[in-house]
Amino acid sequence: MQAINRIYLEEPTYGSRGMLDELQLLGYKLGRDRVRRLMRIMGIEPIYPKPRLSTPGKGHKKYPYLLRRLEIERSNHVWSKDIT
Repeated sequence: MQAINRIYLEEPTYGSRGMLDELQLLGYKLGRDRVRRLMRIMGIEPIYPKPRLSTPGKGHKKYPYLLRRLEIERSNHVWSKDIT
């Protein structure tokens, strides 16, 4: 478990397969199920992009773009503010 923790601190994107490869390079002889079980006991899971992160919430209002068909012909014709 200490070796798994050291590997995880160096490379937190490894799942049970990547962790198993690293452990085998260090000389440990164990299977993927055991690595997966130990990672689960330790509360370790790989860091990777989770699905559907950019979908808006259910109560989020979608604001219209008010300048879509406006012809901007001179300077200071349109002012805007970005509050993001």
